[in-house]
Amino acid sequence: MHLYQILRRPLITEKHTILQTQGKYAFEVVAEASKPQIKQAVEKAFKVEVAAVNVMIVSGKRRSRGRRQLPAHPWKKAIVTLKPGDKIEFFEGV
Repeated sequence: MHLYQILRRPLITEKHTILQTQGKYAFEVVAEASKPQIKQAVEKAFKVEVAAVNVMIVSGKRRSRGRRQLPAHPWKKAIVTLKPGDKIEFFEGV
């Protein structure tokens, strides 16, 4: 898998914006990605040094389609902690 295919999108929510002050950034990643792959992808894409990667599976919520209740697909979230002094400019001003 190519490194640029691992990161799907950045997660920009109120909670994740607060975490940015601590040097932590959140991304949605592909389900098959491992911690070392996520670390390499973030370091190469944003030219920063990663200190730690935490990964969790977010279960899909149930959605209504008429009378039926369909489950949404689960997805994988990664919280990336950067080394002190590093920051991702992409997230600044959000």
